[in-house]
Amino acid sequence: MSYAIFLVIALLLQNARVHAADPDIVTDFTVPAGVNVSSLDGYFFTSTVLRHVPILNGTAATVTPVNFKVFPALEGLGVSFAMLQYPPQTLNALHLHPRGSELLYIVQGVLDVGLIDSTNKLFTQTLHEGDLFVFPKGLAHYQINWDMQQTVKAVAGFSSSNPGLIRLPANLFKSGVSDEVLEKSFGVSADTVKNLKGF
Repeated sequence: MSYAIFLVIALLLQNARVHAADPDIVTDFTVPAGVNVSSLDGYFFTSTVLRHVPILNGTAATVTPVNFKVFPALEGLGVSFAMLQYPPQTLNALHLHPRGSELLYIVQGVLDVGLIDSTNKLFTQTLHEGDLFVFPKGLAHYQINWDMQQTVKAVAGFSSSNPGLIRLPANLFKSGVSDEVLEKSFGVSADTVKNLKGF
């Protein structure tokens, strides 16, 4: 009898599906609380967030997100967007988006990218203007501009109105995980962990 129950449970679990994505909405679009739908016009579906984004120079890539927090019309639609700028010799450090895939389009310049799959295989590519590269949801990835003079500009679309962002260096070394756990996890010395925490 217990074998039969186990078999039934195993078959049910095999057919069970888990969906970790934006929920489907049951209306054409989501109206913010307190707003009358009859008062909406085309401006509701328009974002001007990226009109006057300054070109920044610095030591790291800059990301200007366009998600439901700054563009309420995106709420529930399962999409978001970002503009990325990579000054010369800058990196968008290893990170992942737990709730959405990313489609990166190179507007200007040449950018090296890499992603690591769940088998720890690294996929790298050099992207040129007009190229697209997809980073599947939840996989660690990075982008780097090796050029000494030119800023790279790119835009990214996401398959979620809130794809999330986990920056791995900060997540691992600035989250309060004990030095001992980090030492054992990475097989490194206490001095190495201290140096990594100080980046």
